[in-house]
Amino acid sequence: MTLSWRRIRSIVRKEFREYRRNRSIIVTMAIFPLIFLIQPVIVVNRLSASTSGALADQHLLVYMLAIPVFTPAMLAAYAVAGERAQGSLEPVLTTPIRREEFLVGKALAVLIPSIVVAYLVFSAFLAWTLFATQPGVASAILKPADIAAQFLYTPLLACLFTWVGIAISTRSTDVRVAQQLTLLGSIPAVAVIALIAFDVISPTPRLAILAAVALFLADIAGWRVVAPMFDRERLVTGTR
Repeated sequence: MTLSWRRIRSIVRKEFREYRRNRSIIVTMAIFPLIFLIQPVIVVNRLSASTSGALADQHLLVYMLAIPVFTPAMLAAYAVAGERAQGSLEPVLTTPIRREEFLVGKALAVLIPSIVVAYLVFSAFLAWTLFATQPGVASAILKPADIAAQFLYTPLLACLFTWVGIAISTRSTDVRVAQQLTLLGSIPAVAVIALIAFDVISPTPRLAILAAVALFLADIAGWRVVAPMFDRERLVTGTR
């Protein structure tokens, strides 16, 4: 199967234009990253060199992996349901674009800003911890393994929940319903992240590798599950 990247880029550019026009999408894109940035910043600001040792067994940075879970899930809710609500879906589907090209374009338009936002917020937290906290705090919190996990798992999680959001969006006729369902679907992943962050589940190299492999396989499976759900006639008419 050969995809037309020109058509895919057209879908991506169209989605980015929609983001700029729709303020609610921008707010959605910003609200969860800010929420998950504020709490760690408050924590590190309260620490001193003597009290930072209390976080030795915790993984505060892992907590921020919730950003690449929530952000794509919320953006992807607009992917199909939003276009259907605005009446712009039918003109797109009547073009020669193939199902796979449409889905890849939609997924990239969600995945790219989600990864960028997650990395920017994480980098901002690193900079704040390094330059705006008490001496000794950065060395206690910024563990190399946690930093590596953030950069490794961010795209894996973002990709998975991009497909989850698009799958729900294709089955929903209302954007708010799609958003609520994607948030509900992301809760188990966020719960696991919180358990690891607070050392309820102790991360090990073996666990990290198995989790990365599982997420990679889930990303591939996500594409295979979502693609058959795409039916032009059903999407245009809004039937289930």
